[in-house]
Amino acid sequence: MMLLGVLALASAGAQAATGVALVHGTGKQTDAYNSYWQSDIVEGVRKGLTDPNNLLVVNCDFDQYMWDDRAAGCLAGQLTHFIQARNIDRLTVITHSNGGNVMRWILSNPTYDARYPDIIRRIVKVDAIAPSSAGTPLADAVIAGNVFESSLGWLLGYKTDAVRQQQVGWMATYNQYYLLGTSGRPALPVAFRDAVGTDVVSAVWSSQAYCGGYPQSVGLEITQNWLDSCSDGFIECSSAQAAGTLWFKDSARTSGGQVLNHNQSRRACFGLPSILANDIQG
Repeated sequence: MMLLGVLALASAGAQAATGVALVHGTGKQTDAYNSYWQSDIVEGVRKGLTDPNNLLVVNCDFDQYMWDDRAAGCLAGQLTHFIQARNIDRLTVITHSNGGNVMRWILSNPTYDARYPDIIRRIVKVDAIAPSSAGTPLADAVIAGNVFESSLGWLLGYKTDAVRQQQVGWMATYNQYYLLGTSGRPALPVAFRDAVGTDVVSAVWSSQAYCGGYPQSVGLEITQNWLDSCSDGFIECSSAQAAGTLWFKDSARTSGGQVLNHNQSRRACFGLPSILANDIQG
């Protein structure tokens, strides 16, 4: 009986602890729980965990180039501390927008930082929501100093290194030489799955336009005119699915087949929290 008890304890100790990390997009965050994601989506995602304490909301300075110590270095530090403190063996990373680039830097360059290999070893998958994997023409517009510098400050920021990085030509260079997962490049070491927003709804009579904030929907409707017809108002579909593999396009999974603009894809809109929560244990 004693032997059976010891074996049972050993088996329990060997069970993987599942965790999830939410990685924000461009911007310097000190309270991403409230200012970037907001509580409804964070707490919705938390429902997918057996242990609700195994959730990390990352706060880093993603106004920097992805490899900067304040960006990837900060992310590596917070992930490492989370993994060690919570004994995480199975980690799902949920990124939004430029956060996918910072995460992809870590996955693509395991020898750059001694912390990277252990992080990579624990990651089961990255669910990349609206990643700017091939950049966005709006970053080019901001750097050129046209109207988008003022109209997109709430979403993209201004002439920061992160904005420069997301210029289309710059991302093409990074993808060719420094990042994995895009066409013609080696695959990433873990699953990197893209959730793609395909359109923007801003009609004043549409209830869909109000989820996440009506002014944001109107702003993204305007910026969409500068992008391909398939976009979330900030990231073109071709960029959002340029790295890794397509997980789903918004209307294929959302409640009511609704589309997700770039702001709504970090909010509790159209069943997105449940989609993410249900995927954690998968």
